[in-house]
Amino acid sequence: MTRIRQIDAFTDSPFSGNPAGVCILDAPADPGWMQNVAAEMNVSETAFLWPEQGGFRLRWFTPSTEVDLCGHATLASAHALWESGTLPGDQKAIFYTKSGVLSAERDGEEIRLDFPSEPPEAQLKGSTFEAAIGTSAVNAARNRFDVLVQLDSADAVRNLQPDLAAIQRMECRGMIVTALSDDPAYDFVSRFFAPASGIDEDPVTGSAHCFLGPYWAERLGKEALTGYQASRRGGVVRVELHGDRVRLGGQAVTVLDAELLA
Repeated sequence: MTRIRQIDAFTDSPFSGNPAGVCILDAPADPGWMQNVAAEMNVSETAFLWPEQGGFRLRWFTPSTEVDLCGHATLASAHALWESGTLPGDQKAIFYTKSGVLSAERDGEEIRLDFPSEPPEAQLKGSTFEAAIGTSAVNAARNRFDVLVQLDSADAVRNLQPDLAAIQRMECRGMIVTALSDDPAYDFVSRFFAPASGIDEDPVTGSAHCFLGPYWAERLGKEALTGYQASRRGGVVRVELHGDRVRLGGQAVTVLDAELLA
């Protein structure tokens, strides 16, 4: 029997945050089958994991392709391991992935992920992206995955209606738009668009905070930050910088536990 869970990540409430499919397997599965399951789940990412070298091999699939790094589905995978009893609740989860070794551990009510920092690799001209976002840009940068565009206000981020076809033509995984928060509970707000990966807008993107963390840390002069992803569902990501690593913190809630029949 193969079970699959749907877990809302980076939230403490069902039907918010970012939903991820999680399938815990006994052994490696055919990639074509994993892609079909991810397409059937039709959430931004579905994670597949199985035991390997004292930890777990972890792979992530959108409905249309495999991806190299995903935060919310990793957080959801750790939650599933502990909730199912596959891993004792006081034991760190170790994951072997296309982005190296990642880990997760419990910290009170939160789960803390240890991820690679993905700081800006190049500064870009903000005006280059203004046609795609339909508004003026304060700054722009990119790393190996994404383009980040800073806007002049949190309202501009919340109200943005980008040209998704233009973003899809860019040579990147996706576009992060961000601004300083107008709510003192958060340091910055963001949204993430990845139409080339089959995700027009991702609800809450842990891996984008591997970029947002170092970007805003440099500007705000602090290494512990809280971000709010201002999608329709919304979600909170806590970020702490530790050299070339970032710690991403958030909660998770299981909303579905089912049996796969195919």
